[in-house]
Amino acid sequence: MPCVIGYRSYGSATHLRVLGRVILTSPPGRNPEQKRQPDRSPLTRRNLLSIELLSQRGWRNFLGLPAPGAEVVVDVNGEKITVRADRAGYVDVRIKNHGLQPGWHEVTLSTSGDTTTAKVLVVSRNTRFGIISDIDDTVISTSLPRSLIAAWNSFVLTEQARKSIPGMARMYQKLLERHPDAPVVYVSTGAWNTYPFLVRFLARHGYPQGPLLLTDWGPTNTGWFRSGVDHKRTALRELARDFPDIEWVLVGDDGQHDIRIYSEFDELQPGHTRAIAIRELSTTQQVLAHGTTTVLEDRHRVQWTPESAPLVRAPDGDQLAPLLDKVLNHEDPPQP
Repeated sequence: MPCVIGYRSYGSATHLRVLGRVILTSPPGRNPEQKRQPDRSPLTRRNLLSIELLSQRGWRNFLGLPAPGAEVVVDVNGEKITVRADRAGYVDVRIKNHGLQPGWHEVTLSTSGDTTTAKVLVVSRNTRFGIISDIDDTVISTSLPRSLIAAWNSFVLTEQARKSIPGMARMYQKLLERHPDAPVVYVSTGAWNTYPFLVRFLARHGYPQGPLLLTDWGPTNTGWFRSGVDHKRTALRELARDFPDIEWVLVGDDGQHDIRIYSEFDELQPGHTRAIAIRELSTTQQVLAHGTTTVLEDRHRVQWTPESAPLVRAPDGDQLAPLLDKVLNHEDPPQP
C-alpha cells in the first residue's frame, strides 16, 4: 500500500509550496514531527534498546521504493486539490490563494489508505531578511562527498556519531533575535531519504526550525549521481522568485562549491544577498570533503566588485558571528 511522507516547506502571502513523497513501504520515522502513539506491547528494556539503536542506523533512512504517478490529495485550509507524484514518487506543488496567516501551519497529504501532514512556513509579506544555510560541513560535521566515507556515514554510523559545528546554532539564534520573522531555509545536496535524521539533528542541537530543500539520491538520465551544484542553484533561484523582497544571508563552507554558487547568485540576482558567511574547513576536513588538502573554493578566484555582497570567513559559528554582525550592522565593503 502506498505511504505518503510530508516534508517541511514554505509559502508566501500569495502561494504555498507543498513537498512530499509517496513510497511503497513505510520506513521508520517517516514523519519525525508527528506524535507517535505509545507502544503498549510487553517489550523488555533490552528489546526496546535494540529497537532504538536500529531506528538510529542511517541505512534505514534509505528503505522504501517510490510510487511513481501515485495520486495525492493535498488539503490546505479546507481546500483540496489532487496531484500526481513524479516518476520518483515526489510531490512538489504550488497552491495559490491559501488564506493562511504568517507562521507555521500543517497541510494534509493523502493517498489511497494513507494520510500524513506536512509543516509549511508562511512568510509575512513585510519580511525583508532571511537565512539560507547549507548543511553538510556547515552545520553538521560530515565527510561527504567521498563515496566510501559517505556510504559509511549514511548506512552504518548512528546519528549520535554526527557532530554539530560549534557556534553555528548560536549564530542563527542571534540573527533571529534581531529578525524574529526571518525564515531559515536549509538548502543541501543531501538526500531526501535522510530527512527524518536531519529534522531530529537540527532540533537536538538548537538550530532554528525551517524548511528543508534536499535532493533525490541515485542515478539520473545523464549520470550515476545528481548534480548538487545545479540543485543549489535552482533552489536559490526559486527562493529569489518566491520572495522578491527578501535579502538573504547565505551560509556555507569552503569544502565544496558554496562560494562560487553564492557569488553567482549575488551577481545574477542583484539585491537578494545581504551577506555571505563561509565556514573554513581545516586541512584534514578539506581532505575528507574532496580528497585534497587545498581549499576547493579560493576567494581570490571569485571576482568581487564594490556592488557585491560582503563575504566573511571563519572556522566556526562563534568566530563567524561577530564578523557577520559587523558587516550587517556597519555595511563594511566586501572583501577583495
